[in-house]
Amino acid sequence: MQDLLATVDHLKFDLELAMQQQLGAQPLPFPGMDKSGSAVCEFFMRAACVKGGMCPFRHISGEKTVVCKHWLRGLCKKGDQCEFLHEYDMTKMPECYFYSKFGECSNKECPFLHIDPESKIKDCPWYDRGFCKHGTTCSQNIPACGEKGHYANKCTKGHLAFLSGQ
Repeated sequence: MQDLLATVDHLKFDLELAMQQQLGAQPLPFPGMDKSGSAVCEFFMRAACVKGGMCPFRHISGEKTVVCKHWLRGLCKKGDQCEFLHEYDMTKMPECYFYSKFGECSNKECPFLHIDPESKIKDCPWYDRGFCKHGTTCSQNIPACGEKGHYANKCTKGHLAFLSGQ
């Protein structure tokens, strides 16, 4: 029913051109103003924004891995200069203070990450190299030996049976 006679990809509307050139975008009243609700500056992404700190759009640099806890409450004063993410992303939320401090959080709808304290314990570098003299009393993580009895002494992980709870 609808036949395509020619592509229209080469056509640009005046509105598209005005947006690309940031026509009508008013500069900010002062540099460093919070722009977290603004769109990302396309010119900055191409390293071509000439407005600098007065640009009304966001200038984002680098990979920000954690959401800013101050921005969540609307209190971040750093704006684009903040080293934390100003975007609501559940996978990048900061760790819950109450869960990390007390091992529990009473807020059923807590938006922060509840990280198991066991998972934060680093693996023992000595064990990883072959043998840890502290054995099961080591303050760092040493995985339990899966071998039992006589075979535990022949374990390829480099520890003796008495160190793995035998």
